[in-house]
Amino acid sequence: MPIVTLTTDFGWRDYYLAMIKGAMLCGHPQLNIVDITHSIKNYDIVQAAFLFKNAWRSFPEGTIHLISINDFYAARKRFLATTCEGHFFIAPDNGVFSLIFDDEMPPHFYELDYDEGSPFPLKDIYAQAVGYLAHGRPLIEIGLPAQDIEQRITLQPVIGHSQIRGSIIYVDNYDNAISNINRELFDKVGSGRPFKLYFKRHPPIKRLSKHYQDLPVGELLCLFNSAGYLEIAVNMGRASTLFGLKEEETIQIDFRS
Repeated sequence: MPIVTLTTDFGWRDYYLAMIKGAMLCGHPQLNIVDITHSIKNYDIVQAAFLFKNAWRSFPEGTIHLISINDFYAARKRFLATTCEGHFFIAPDNGVFSLIFDDEMPPHFYELDYDEGSPFPLKDIYAQAVGYLAHGRPLIEIGLPAQDIEQRITLQPVIGHSQIRGSIIYVDNYDNAISNINRELFDKVGSGRPFKLYFKRHPPIKRLSKHYQDLPVGELLCLFNSAGYLEIAVNMGRASTLFGLKEEETIQIDFRS
């Protein structure tokens, strides 16, 4: 039973998502469709890439991943399919692939055929591509090889000998503010030294927690989350709201020299 994951900015109110799911099931009724999220901010491929790339490896090999964000990004749009680590990926060529795979882009992409005159081409594009893959057909049958894949660059932390300057890239459902600083970078620059984490005009955080409950309820803390990114949180509270930590807000870590 092929697994198909969906990551979109469609939300749950409209009929678009149902049309795509229905079209896929008409071609292959045994599909196991899993919703990763449909609550991406409209057209926000950066947010979509962050959420998706921290989820897809949890699925078994052979899973087909459909990422539908900002599909109509240009007058002459392209939709692509590729494979990586035994998984299949289908998405518009709007830069989302470069955000998902960072510097390790898959070597081969294939452009999907579609009727540009269709009032809602996504239904046919995605259903046909998923149908091919679900029936075990090779990617080369989906479309012609594609070149010059769209690239997007995201904000990366700025590092020095004793400092990391990063930014908030996502605020989750618990109002935790997640940064673009990962554990590997923190350990590399910090080398085990004491640190101070600064944001806004708040007194710095000086301790790295392992769990939210390491501090009393209502206390501010920082830790590395399950995806390996440094986040600012409040035990049983709402850090983003309390401290005005929004996406793209700058944070700074100073290590003792």
